[in-house]
Amino acid sequence: MEIMTTTKKKPHVIFMPFPAQSHIKAMLKLAQLLNHRGIEITFVNTEHIHKRLLSSGGLRSLDGSSGFHFETIPDGIPRSSEDEDGTEFLMEYIETTFLTSFLELVTKLPTPTCIISDGFMSVFTVDAAQKLGIPIMLYWTLSACGFMGIYQIQSLIERGLVPPKDEGFMTNGYLETIIDRIPGMEGIRLKDINGIIRTTDPEDRFLTFCLVAAEKSHNVIHNIFHTFDDLEVSIVDALSTMFTKVYTVGPVQLLLDQIPKENQTEMSNFSRYSLWKEEPECIQWLEFKEPNSVIYVNYGSFTVMSLQDLIEFGWGLANSNHYFLWIIRSNLLEGESALLPPELEELIKKRGFIASWCSQETVLNHPSVGGFLTHCGWGSTIESLSAGVPMICWPALWDQFTNCRYICKEWEVGLEMGNEVKREEVSKLVLELMGENGHGMRIKAMEWKEKALTATGPNGSSSLNVNNLIEEIIMVSNQSS
Repeated sequence: MEIMTTTKKKPHVIFMPFPAQSHIKAMLKLAQLLNHRGIEITFVNTEHIHKRLLSSGGLRSLDGSSGFHFETIPDGIPRSSEDEDGTEFLMEYIETTFLTSFLELVTKLPTPTCIISDGFMSVFTVDAAQKLGIPIMLYWTLSACGFMGIYQIQSLIERGLVPPKDEGFMTNGYLETIIDRIPGMEGIRLKDINGIIRTTDPEDRFLTFCLVAAEKSHNVIHNIFHTFDDLEVSIVDALSTMFTKVYTVGPVQLLLDQIPKENQTEMSNFSRYSLWKEEPECIQWLEFKEPNSVIYVNYGSFTVMSLQDLIEFGWGLANSNHYFLWIIRSNLLEGESALLPPELEELIKKRGFIASWCSQETVLNHPSVGGFLTHCGWGSTIESLSAGVPMICWPALWDQFTNCRYICKEWEVGLEMGNEVKREEVSKLVLELMGENGHGMRIKAMEWKEKALTATGPNGSSSLNVNNLIEEIIMVSNQSS
């Protein structure tokens, strides 16, 4: 149902995502939801990201609905080819070049009601909003526990716990240190905190970037989180005492699913959110498999590994004797090609299917998929919880370590894998998750799915929070008209 306002024109919201797969996907879905409710949207990608989305989805894939427009700004990152993502420069250029380009774009657009910025873009969007005289809200496209882990790093620095004193921190027990006084996160260890603390350099760019972003959360009235209340109740309660207004709005896809089918045609043109071209053949392969018989393997959009690790994963999956859908994206191996031993390839042909990318939510919701070997990125985690699929956790970066802790210990839907990839451990964990020993985790995962559906139902906490968010936007629009 479209919102009704007393203004002559609809509210207009500018979305500014962090230029990475999961962030864009989560923000685009919230933008679609607001657009369906009658709010004009301008969605701002970098030129590089815009080209990748068009390349993966086709030239019409970003044809938005009425009142939904895409704009671009340059990211300033030097590239010798379009295949380079420039990740190593990203934080620096967000801090130094995005502000001017963003200001130039916004001044050419119809007057916006407000900006909804990715929390990690707040290093320049908060300043931009102040210069433009426009209200701003921050959308943290990660879990509440993931955000809290970043937010508390400044406190850990002040207490002398971060950064580690020397390079031996991985083996001297440092990471096993239990941290007290983190609201809603009792028993958490340093190893469960965001991976950016695993540096001995106090001026590390990733560390300082995230510290600034977390600090900016207090420069706005509205902080939005892609989670739901029942999943992280103690942390959401703590956040509600820290910030003026907190909105939990996840899982956003389940909110989109509430829209009647006859009203979804307006969104069908840009229902793809992927920076890689999806391969529908893997869905066709799943159609011929029995329920809960397939383990799905995807390391996300940033993880890189060695060829040796990839081979160990391959042997572990093949030796488990379970069917597996294995995503090996084009840039998964840094500086190497994914050439597997011929004997392993022969085994894979019998029980596995390899694709370079897929529609993950379609895969996770397919009845044949019974488990997910994941890097524990928040997008993958909340999609797995929404589908009721238990996980094997192999975190590598950032908030993945925090999510892993909660998946395995708090939500009881996962098994943690060691950092060093060993085929024997891969096989053992797949057998445990997919077998009788994984029965309890499958039940628990389905319980979380039901709670997610309740949160996004007509009177659920996330649905009500989205309604409140929209009312705030309308109120601001009315005040400025």
